Amino acid sequence: MYLNNWAKNIIAILIILLSFSTTANSQIKISGTVRDSETKEPLANVSVTIPDSNVKTSTNEKGNFTISPSEGTKNIDFTKEGFKKQTYSLNSEKLQKIDILLKDRITNVEEVVIRAQKKKYRNKDNPAVELIRKVIEHKEKNRFNSYDKLSFEQYEKIQFSLSNKYEKLSNNKLVKKYPFLKENIDTTKVSDKAVLPLYMEEVISDNFQTFSPNKSKKIVKGEKKVTLSEDFVDNAGIGTYLKHIYQEIDIYDNNISLLTNQFLSPIAESAPTFYKFYIKDTIEVNDDRMINLSFTPRNKSDFLFSGNLLISLDGNYAVQGAEMRINKNTNVNWVKEMGISQEFEKNDLGKYIITKSKITADFGLSKNSDGGIYGERTLTFKNYRINQPIDESIFSGEKTEIKESAAAQGNEFWEENRHETITDSEKKVYSNIDKLQNTKSFKRTMNMVTLLFAGYLKATDYFEIGPFNTFYSFTPVEGFRLRFGGRTTPHFNKNIYLETYAAYGFKDEKWKYYIGGTYSLSGNNRFTFPAKGINVSYQQDTKIPGQELQFIQEDNFLLSFKRGENDKWLYNSIYMAEYYHEFLNHISFKVGYKNWKQSGAGALNFSNDATQNAISDITTSEIYTEFRWAPNEEFYQGKLYRWPLPNKYPVFTLRGTFGMKDIIKGDYNYQKVNLNIYKRFYFSQFGFSDVVLEGGYTFGKVPYPLLDIHRANQTYSYQLQSYNLMNFLEFVSDHYASLQYEHTFNGFIFNKIPLLKKLKFREFISFKMLYGGVRDENTPNGSQFGIMKFPTNDQGMVSTYSLEREPYMEGSVGIGNIFKFFRVDLVRRFNYLDHPNVSKSGVRFRFKFDF
Repeated sequence: MYLNNWAKNIIAILIILLSFSTTANSQIKISGTVRDSETKEPLANVSVTIPDSNVKTSTNEKGNFTISPSEGTKNIDFTKEGFKKQTYSLNSEKLQKIDILLKDRITNVEEVVIRAQKKKYRNKDNPAVELIRKVIEHKEKNRFNSYDKLSFEQYEKIQFSLSNKYEKLSNNKLVKKYPFLKENIDTTKVSDKAVLPLYMEEVISDNFQTFSPNKSKKIVKGEKKVTLSEDFVDNAGIGTYLKHIYQEIDIYDNNISLLTNQFLSPIAESAPTFYKFYIKDTIEVNDDRMINLSFTPRNKSDFLFSGNLLISLDGNYAVQGAEMRINKNTNVNWVKEMGISQEFEKNDLGKYIITKSKITADFGLSKNSDGGIYGERTLTFKNYRINQPIDESIFSGEKTEIKESAAAQGNEFWEENRHETITDSEKKVYSNIDKLQNTKSFKRTMNMVTLLFAGYLKATDYFEIGPFNTFYSFTPVEGFRLRFGGRTTPHFNKNIYLETYAAYGFKDEKWKYYIGGTYSLSGNNRFTFPAKGINVSYQQDTKIPGQELQFIQEDNFLLSFKRGENDKWLYNSIYMAEYYHEFLNHISFKVGYKNWKQSGAGALNFSNDATQNAISDITTSEIYTEFRWAPNEEFYQGKLYRWPLPNKYPVFTLRGTFGMKDIIKGDYNYQKVNLNIYKRFYFSQFGFSDVVLEGGYTFGKVPYPLLDIHRANQTYSYQLQSYNLMNFLEFVSDHYASLQYEHTFNGFIFNKIPLLKKLKFREFISFKMLYGGVRDENTPNGSQFGIMKFPTNDQGMVSTYSLEREPYMEGSVGIGNIFKFFRVDLVRRFNYLDHPNVSKSGVRFRFKFDF
């Protein structure tokens, strides 16, 4: 059991941010509630602004707001689509609480008949449902891609801020150390909350698109963001991850991706099945009549929105405006509130085109906590040129081009080119974080966070010690094992990276060690994408045949605990030299040489099949290559691994190996080829499925250690791409094909069950099947020269097999999101139950961070 990739990185970010609360000076504070004048219901997303200033906020779901105007302010304006603007006159008191009633702007409309909803809600003969079906019917003609050609300028702003009640932020003791942060609290952005901006990113770009054929180009002409020390975080990865959870929204898509999940759009083809729709009123916007259509989920725990749409009545049934939010009962973690707003304007062709899209979210450890992190992503679009000629040369090169001057643009450029004004607090965040990073207390905090969640401790500017979770472990072969190691940092040399460790087993009384180095040929450090360089290493250590782990070290302490017999190990001595090369289109390749000496350890002994003579070791000398294509891949680069961010695109990995006899002590001639294909399929409200197809073939006559030893798992953690009830070294093949399927329901079933849905559990099912075999030339029969006997157990029974009889199969059902982190799976093995020391079923555990 172990925390997965995102648990470590996200918790680290939360701890960092929550460590830096702040305070503010005494100021005028106006708070209150805005309600509908007729129904007296609170109104969310009402714009609250101070005239002739940049001070503004909006009401929350309960209609509440807090705003801090400057001294001398006389009026506050309240505006919301579908309601008349109201101006409130202030008195001279510094603390005021007011109640506002907004009146509807209602205009009669002939096209839709509005009836009172007195009966049970149903779709039949419902004018609201008839209207949304008209919107669905006209979707294609109103989409962004309904034009032949488009060019426009786009401004993007991403911000993350610490948020809390004003009093709690202002009284936090930690802030007293950082007076430059203390002065930067903003009480205008979020109703009833104060925020302290800690991360900011802005991008201005020119964009060009054609839709027949489909081509696009983005030219970034301005780029500005908070940059943290590379000793602690991956700056590019932070931006990528924030954009991943705040993806660009197309209201006309059937599904909208947010927080790594898919939410059903209110104008999806299946929307009338999952939503209830109500016609609220009709309004006029720039002399165009609109219907204000509200919608709400039928099941409030599902991945659905609540909100309002403004629908045009000009025959196009286009969306002119959208206000949507996630329901508080939705089965998502760490999110207290999340909203989407979109604005559209009519262009010269009489069609509505998007001009602004904004996503806001308030994150917290619990939905009832005051403190948390407020984030937003805003996209604005202007200077549209529709169906105008675009020079074909624009589309040459990469899809995204960043001008050399982009990051160097000064304040004058940003003041002139920003599509909207940013607050003083937002402007100061760039300089404030630079100051913060230079404080000794911040560096100490970051060193501790890096130690806890990445496992490394900075010893000097040039060297860090770790990973600490591998320093102690125990195995049946080595007994108590101690290990110590570390690696250089980019400060040592930007292009040269060195790593080493030494370990000692107190039972086998043997030293193990590793030394390796990387030389980057890209001009950046070895982790920066796209990477290019040379790896050279030597390792002498133990290994379990058939254990392949993802994103975790093999000698992690928690993996010391295993089920069943685990006494067949290998001593390995491996020399490697490798050239790797990544491209911006996410195609990459490796080519390298590997010299691998293997000898049995523990109860594993090598012996000749024909003579029964013991074989001390075997050595292979091989050239290998790997080709990988991961279109549109996104990832976060950690200290040890590159964590991929899942999306709908497949990942292809093709590997080839060429073994050479009598070259640098090689004992065998052989060739191997392996292909792995991974893809995630999204099914909207029904969750998503991960599918892995894999196959391989080994050419030549080789002993079983050189066959494909299938991935087994004898730990108590659930391994996604291993067979969780297969024993180590139980099956080998020289040709095989496999299917691994896992479906995540995201609570779709449990959300329908009263009481149980409050627990917000999530359901998983999986099925894994492996077909393979061993050709006669590689099957030991007591007279085969050049190959080895299959291993046996302590009773003399063969414990390694081929898959000749039938495919190996296992399946599981699981419940996840227990305490938001924990997943439990009941795994069942379906066949080969007559093998010694196998389990028919078992319970496996996994820690997993997810929204």
